[in-house]
Amino acid sequence: MAQTDHAEHDTSSLSDRLTALAAWPVHLVFRLLEWPFAALQRLVGIRRMPWLFLAPNLVFFGLFVVIPLFINFAFSLTGGTQLFLSDRPFVGTEQYGFLLDCETFGDPVTCREDRFWKGIYNTATFIFFQVSFMVLFSLITALILNREIRGRGFFRAVFFFPVLLSPVVVALIWKWILLRDGILNAFLVSIGLDKILFFVSPEWSMFWAIFVSIWAHMGFYTLILLAGLQAIPPDLYEAAEMDGTRPERVFWRITLPLLWPNLLVVVVLALIKGVQIFDEVFVLTGGGPGTATQFIVQYIYNTGFTDQVQNFGLAAAASVVLGVVLFFLTMAQLAATRRRDDG
Repeated sequence: MAQTDHAEHDTSSLSDRLTALAAWPVHLVFRLLEWPFAALQRLVGIRRMPWLFLAPNLVFFGLFVVIPLFINFAFSLTGGTQLFLSDRPFVGTEQYGFLLDCETFGDPVTCREDRFWKGIYNTATFIFFQVSFMVLFSLITALILNREIRGRGFFRAVFFFPVLLSPVVVALIWKWILLRDGILNAFLVSIGLDKILFFVSPEWSMFWAIFVSIWAHMGFYTLILLAGLQAIPPDLYEAAEMDGTRPERVFWRITLPLLWPNLLVVVVLALIKGVQIFDEVFVLTGGGPGTATQFIVQYIYNTGFTDQVQNFGLAAAASVVLGVVLFFLTMAQLAATRRRDDG
């Protein structure tokens, strides 16, 4: 017995020594860094130290976000086809006037830049259906995964997995499935049906653009709603069960009101993501057939980079309009988050 205890003590001692040996380089690095940072703290003061650590990120943010925003706005006030800003003539708000020149805003054909308004209406249609079904399916999935079901952890991982994939990978997977000779048409032929040309019909193209987007992003919003459901005190459900309250009444009177802040955040985040939709649909349908699935971001991309005559000013003006929309949506999201935290 004594020999066993002695052996265990030796093993524990050896493990502690190995751990200390492995941690020694880390301690040495921190010791070496402590002296210059202590001197720096005495020089600038403890209150300014956070700004010192934030400085590299602020520099990169300024170089790659703030400055490009101002350059983009400057481009929107110029015309011509020259690339460099110094070579472009100043035209003021002419580009914005060209975008907003419509006889009837409800009909893109009456607008001078009908592709811009077609992109807006396509984006609005996409957002209406995608956000509605995204929120609905995310809520249903969160309610199911919040219950005590077998393999709950596995199903949570399965629903969240598509979020980890690149949007381009997601689009390529589904394009492989939906092509004329893809997996889905092979299945239809095997059961005696005709092939469906999904990317030839505007209705089918829009449907699959919405479907693939929901499939790719639903797990993220489900996770937000699931966190909100788990934050609801179980005592409320126990009291409702003791009172014999019906499940649908529990949902409308307890679950939905308490989940509403999370639900509002999900709606706003889904709206922002929907307005920015580009990569998935661009790879899946290319904006076709025609302009049936060309959304506003793809219009900006095509106008500035792929059209035969690259109109940088017009693309910049359209991106400014999009930026204003995203700004207001972001403010709504921040207000919803603040209301949730205050509640």
